[in-house]
Amino acid sequence: MQFLDEARIIVKAGDGGNGCLAFRREKYVPRGGPSGGDGGHGGDVYLVATANQNTLLQFSYNPEHKAERGRHGEGSNKTGADGRPLEVEVPVGTVVYDEAAGERLVDFTEDGQRYLVARGGRGGRGNARFATSTHQAPTEHEPGRPGEEKRLRLELKLLADVGLVGFPNAGKSTLISRISAARPKIADYPFTTLIPNLGVVKLDDFRSFVVADIPGLIEGAHLGAGLGVQFLRHIERTRLLVHLVDVSPASVRDPVEDFETICRELASFSPELAEKPMIVVASKMDAAQEPGRVARLREMAESRGLACFEISSVTGLGIDRLKHAMAERVLAEARA
Repeated sequence: MQFLDEARIIVKAGDGGNGCLAFRREKYVPRGGPSGGDGGHGGDVYLVATANQNTLLQFSYNPEHKAERGRHGEGSNKTGADGRPLEVEVPVGTVVYDEAAGERLVDFTEDGQRYLVARGGRGGRGNARFATSTHQAPTEHEPGRPGEEKRLRLELKLLADVGLVGFPNAGKSTLISRISAARPKIADYPFTTLIPNLGVVKLDDFRSFVVADIPGLIEGAHLGAGLGVQFLRHIERTRLLVHLVDVSPASVRDPVEDFETICRELASFSPELAEKPMIVVASKMDAAQEPGRVARLREMAESRGLACFEISSVTGLGIDRLKHAMAERVLAEARA
């Protein structure tokens, strides 16, 4: 399934039905009178969060959503039927903005969460409602009120406990495939991962947590370079960042400079991201040939008070220690 994390839609609540203009005319009934019924109310539009979806792709094919209008009133004081409400399902993690006002309306964080986004129009009153002792044959009746219409911007932010960040080809996809059942595309060229991947990591003591593999960031990502801000939003909800740094000869960059560059991009996008708990990981240790590169990265991490792990997703070196360290940090942050 193609991944789409932003969409614009139009929602339109149902219009109210018109009030009826009618008079009672029945054989053998000597007294007539106004008998126009009220119109029915228009249907409301609700947004409902569901865990069964993980993309906004469906809204690119169907951007308009309209609830049923109320039926018109009828003679014999018959009130029109109310329009049926409309429920529009969105993935858990969706943030909804009113595009005209620019305000955030709701942040869906739980499965089944509902939000009334557009209220249906009220039904108009029929002429029977206007009868009084001095005005016994009213011809006044009301049209139904229009339902609310809104243009919405939907933004999907994945819900994950741990976000894997780092330069392209730092080993994030290989790691998530090693510690979970996720099977992202893995290749030896940059930007192999074009969409975030989620994986559930299960431990022997029945604990589990969700990891998100965020597509590779590069310098200038917060300005749109590389995959840019397209995926930075997906790590805003995470409790812990795991920063992978390639220490193999394949990376011609300095590991410490790699780490600092990504940290600057996170801080430029959101100061809160830079403050998130972080674990530093020296990846691809099976191919590492210069101990000095690993040592500099470890010293830098220690100077910042960050835990540093050395792993190889190919041989399994350090994987179990890293899994348990991530689980402990996630549990500690959840308790905080």
